[in-house]
Amino acid sequence: MTGRDFFQLGLFLLVLLTTAKPLGLFMQRVFGGEKTFLHSFFGRIENLIYRFCMINPNEDQEWTGYAGSVMAFSAIGCVITYFILRFQSHLPLNPQHFADINPHLAFNTAVSFTTNTNWQFYGGESTMSYFSQMVGLTFHNFMSAAVGICVAVALIRGFVTREGRGIGNFWADLVRCNLYILLPMSFILALFYISQGMIQTFAPYLEVTTLEGLKQTIALGPTASQVAIKMLGTNGGGFFNANAAHPFENPTALSNFIQMLTIFIIPSALVYQLGNTVKNKMHGWSVWAAMGIVFVLGALVCAHFEYKGNPKFTSMGLSSTSNMEGKEVRFGIFNSALFATVTTDASCGAVNAMHDSFTPLGGLVPLTNIMLGELIFGGVGSGLYGMIIFIILTVFIAGLMVGRTPEYLGKKIESREVQLVSIAMVVMVFTILVMAAWGVTAKDGIAGVSNPGPHGFSQILYAYTSGVGNNGSALGGLSGNTPFWDITMALAMFVGRFLMMIPMLAVAGSMVKKRIHPGGEGTFPVHGGLFIGLLLGVILLVGALTFFPALTLGPILEHFEMLNGKLY
Repeated sequence: MTGRDFFQLGLFLLVLLTTAKPLGLFMQRVFGGEKTFLHSFFGRIENLIYRFCMINPNEDQEWTGYAGSVMAFSAIGCVITYFILRFQSHLPLNPQHFADINPHLAFNTAVSFTTNTNWQFYGGESTMSYFSQMVGLTFHNFMSAAVGICVAVALIRGFVTREGRGIGNFWADLVRCNLYILLPMSFILALFYISQGMIQTFAPYLEVTTLEGLKQTIALGPTASQVAIKMLGTNGGGFFNANAAHPFENPTALSNFIQMLTIFIIPSALVYQLGNTVKNKMHGWSVWAAMGIVFVLGALVCAHFEYKGNPKFTSMGLSSTSNMEGKEVRFGIFNSALFATVTTDASCGAVNAMHDSFTPLGGLVPLTNIMLGELIFGGVGSGLYGMIIFIILTVFIAGLMVGRTPEYLGKKIESREVQLVSIAMVVMVFTILVMAAWGVTAKDGIAGVSNPGPHGFSQILYAYTSGVGNNGSALGGLSGNTPFWDITMALAMFVGRFLMMIPMLAVAGSMVKKRIHPGGEGTFPVHGGLFIGLLLGVILLVGALTFFPALTLGPILEHFEMLNGKLY
């Protein structure tokens, strides 16, 4: 790594750190129903939506009602998107006259965008009309992101409320999140991306004649509006098949930096919001520090092995900087490694390089990030409640060490909460491993693999890990647009989204009814170096080692094979 690489990493962390407090405070006011500088414009629209949809924003829902609203809203959106894709040829804004999407791909795509996964078994510019991209998919980029944020906010309320019953109103949270946070920020980002050269047009594709005299079709479309929310909402689904490696979707080095930053900006602010809401800012910063440490380690490890490259390069007289297969020459090795780390630390999945071309241990980092539950800042909302799973386990273990009932933010952690977070964790691990085993043993699963040996295993393991983790990035090389892959991946995405979200809402419902007890001498402090160290230990031991046997069969084995001169 060069000095410029370290400078960029430091600048990235500095900007992220300085934006956490103001955005976190703003979000706290929005979800608290307080007035902000945007209320003079959006306040009337908010009240109009409440009246039209017959929403009482002051109605406090118990966790079951909140969860029921989340599921109902998600299900309706999924069905609508499915039918948009199935009848695409009959709908407007289809200048290329694309055909209807087949049933199993439409099902997979509808579930994918509903669950904030945005896994794509298709090329956007060759499959989806402008209408499908904007109404069917971008709609979910806003709504699925808002659902994740709302659940995280509801969980925070569960810890801060004194002996209540409700955790907020989902419908009010959903409206406020979109009106005051996602829409304004996406609008500003879209204008910025257009200024950088990103396209935004309804014109049909352009046919040009090359210097060789051949005909070439240049895909166009309303790209900036979708890219803005795909990054901000940690969605990741690209307008073009090449995603953020496409010059129309990521035109400059500055747009590349801002795209990485916007992936983390809301998850980072949510961590500050947690600390400020519970009146324990040191706890919020300690959680932020734990996330930052794991993020930096992942980025450095990934960049190290990508710079190191394949030993065969050295034997051929090539330098390590020749390891550019699958990477954009505009961004280089470090920006490819950093982008891969950021997008898999969050449940984003956007890519500016093909992870299939990474070295085995370079590609191990994005895979491990997803396996940890993408809690390293994580997706909007999902990263925070994913981290709280490990925080609860940490204080539980600390309580066992001293023989005292564990407490978190003044509320006792009892068997019900430990059972619920264990369910959320076990469901994720079980689903990834069982479905990966299914994929490598089923004839239809193996048929999609493009590489033999451990790399082919990694392709399948990465796919189901990405699906369950609601990430959406792919190791690549997997021909998955078949009924088997479309349906099993849709199942993985559904389980990963809702069977983790619902237990955490149940934790919020349990905690909101409890008293807040002042801390005593035996209370384990949830801030400072001891807490950060123990939390990191639990993340690595409980999270990472769970998947170690599977990783040894994939990227770790492939690494040693590469050292022996064998490639796949």
